[in-house]
Amino acid sequence: NSSRAMIENPDDLWIVITAFVIAFLLAFGVGANDVANSFGTSVGSKVLTLRQACILATIFEVLGSCLLGYTVSDTVRKGVVLPEVYNGETRLLMLGYLSALIGGASWNLAATFLRLPVSGTHSIIGSVLGFTLVAKGFQGIQYMQIAKIVGSWFLSPLLSGIISLCIYLLIKRFILVKQQPLEPCLKALPLFYGFTVFLNAFSIVHNGPKAFYFHLIPWWAALLISLFIAAVIASVVWFIVVPKQRKQVEEKRKLEQENAKEIDPSDDKMEVAHLFKYLQILTACFGSFAHGANDVSNAIGPLIAVVLIYQQGIVDQIGESPYYLMLFGGFGISVGLWVWGRKVIKTIGEDLTKIVPSTGFTIEIGSATTVLLASKIGLPISTTHCKVGSVVIVGQVKDNKDNKEKKAVDWKLFTNIILAWVLTVPVSAACSALVMFILQSIFITKDESPTI
Repeated sequence: NSSRAMIENPDDLWIVITAFVIAFLLAFGVGANDVANSFGTSVGSKVLTLRQACILATIFEVLGSCLLGYTVSDTVRKGVVLPEVYNGETRLLMLGYLSALIGGASWNLAATFLRLPVSGTHSIIGSVLGFTLVAKGFQGIQYMQIAKIVGSWFLSPLLSGIISLCIYLLIKRFILVKQQPLEPCLKALPLFYGFTVFLNAFSIVHNGPKAFYFHLIPWWAALLISLFIAAVIASVVWFIVVPKQRKQVEEKRKLEQENAKEIDPSDDKMEVAHLFKYLQILTACFGSFAHGANDVSNAIGPLIAVVLIYQQGIVDQIGESPYYLMLFGGFGISVGLWVWGRKVIKTIGEDLTKIVPSTGFTIEIGSATTVLLASKIGLPISTTHCKVGSVVIVGQVKDNKDNKEKKAVDWKLFTNIILAWVLTVPVSAACSALVMFILQSIFITKDESPTI
């Protein structure tokens, strides 16, 4: 059978080429839309310029996609629909994944154009559902997996918001309310850095890429390695960064006293703002890393499926996701960010609620933690949901206490964003189903597809 498939295959080369083009567009859309999450808050609180944000995002997105991306792309390829249903119909399945790419890309680009932060994850899940409903009806759909994914849409923003809120309240209690917040804040720096590094080190080492033999490391060893790395980083911060920061803040304070100016009460105190700015860059890089791990795979999952089916001539797609495809995804995402991402960076950074460095930091940590957790369980969740959940919950609590008269969260924009989320799956499923219907009627002759 496989030899026959290989002889038929040259006719299908155009599917592979088209899939590459569309996957690039989809990655472009994810880059334009989603990468904004990681750096939107940093740019919003004026810590980074847009250009610096773009450079950092590019580096960490690509790293995340290459080091952790393969797990989620397997879910996208095999978790929603069982490939076995398509046995002996390689072309049909290839056309299906092509339709999924087209459906996902069209909705994602439209959403970016309307400045709505929607989720790449969900548009791809929707698209895969769309094509298989046309090709095979309800056969082979994995309902449990889909139920899990839908559940995660409600849980992830909540969890993310709760984590962020806890960290915010801790920071508020021990640092922000103090008359002299400088010393407690400096003491906390190594802790914050250590904690952030620990989370990410653990996510890479525990169950990490097989290419580096990380999957052979038991969980307790992964824990020890991560703790060790975190301890090293924390001590570097304590002995080198802290004294330097102390000096900088004191110089800045002298300057500010010389030309004293009015400050907005809901802003951070100058010392705190200065210190949290650096933390925010760190967490944004990590957020970007987590995002690369979860979302690049979504953009590239269907492409990997098409390439593997084409190479192997069978529907089972054996083996790991090839690295060069992950890199290709990271590249597409970076291009999207540089060309178009500036639009969305504004929405999440400035429009939703007022973000100052201390809240920015808590929002980043909460959402990055949630996304990493999910990537480990193998749930494709949405970075966007997490970030918005944190922004809303922290924004609500913070500003309600501080000033009664102005609105903390822009609820009208928030409802628009929710609406875009709810629409994502059905709209991309519909786009994909339509494309599949057209492709199927043109390229699949009746005698080729066996009757069900």
